[in-house]
Amino acid sequence: MAHRFVIADVFTERGFAGNQLAVLPRADGLSERAMQRIAREFNFAETTFVLPPRDPRHARRVRIFTPRAELPFAGHPTIGTAAVLARLGVIDTKAGKASIVLELGVGPVPVEIELGAEAVRAEFTIDKPVEVGQERPALAQCAEALSLPPAALVDAFYASGGLRFCFVQLKNKAAVDQATLDRGAWSRHFTQAWSNNFYLFAGDEKPYVRMFAPALGIDEDPATGSGAVALAGVLAARHPASDGTFTWPIDQGVAMGRPSRIEASAEKRGGKVTRIRIGGAAVLVAQGEIEEPAG
Repeated sequence: MAHRFVIADVFTERGFAGNQLAVLPRADGLSERAMQRIAREFNFAETTFVLPPRDPRHARRVRIFTPRAELPFAGHPTIGTAAVLARLGVIDTKAGKASIVLELGVGPVPVEIELGAEAVRAEFTIDKPVEVGQERPALAQCAEALSLPPAALVDAFYASGGLRFCFVQLKNKAAVDQATLDRGAWSRHFTQAWSNNFYLFAGDEKPYVRMFAPALGIDEDPATGSGAVALAGVLAARHPASDGTFTWPIDQGVAMGRPSRIEASAEKRGGKVTRIRIGGAAVLVAQGEIEEPAG
């Protein structure tokens, strides 16, 4: 049986940039094994499979797969899937706008959508607090795994906004671009760690980012919305102000030739981060049909 798919480029306003996403807008009847094989066939960072919602008040249920595993949550699939559904007319938009809820592995996620002439803009909201690992990664081990001198590193910590990451703050953009994952060192030091997904960044006000997740089948990710959730939560918590709304434009994928722009914001009240929003644009670039894997 053939299933329709749409390919979108996410966190970009033009095609052939940003992060690629394959969306199957009607994935009814596909087994989990078939979904995993289809995701491996596309070989993008993620592929999403859209199903009827469990709660009729919600728009759709979405399952997210990397080439190797299913994820409970990821940012660019959330933005991209909402954009595809809106552009296809699956979601009812009034005056080019819609407010929906998508059911993800982490639970219901609200998404705001706005149709443009070329791109679709979407923004999702996370109300749950960012989880910060109690242990901290050793800077020397991070430096070895990233093929960098220890002096290039500023800080390292574990955090999760739905997907766990090892965050490594570097001194400047040049150090971020210079990083190369040493698979041997990564395997020795991080296979059993709180997280073995590396999220590298430089700059507190305008973060410049790269992300490596080899265990998920992602050598490097052009745009990582789930990482942006956790980074925004940590940066807001560290901000000296006890109240306010803080925003960050996050650039990623530049070194890969697929520049992406993620708009992150966090609200802080009484010293606690209460809400995080991640937004960006997406454009549809291709569509077709894929056969359900035999067996």
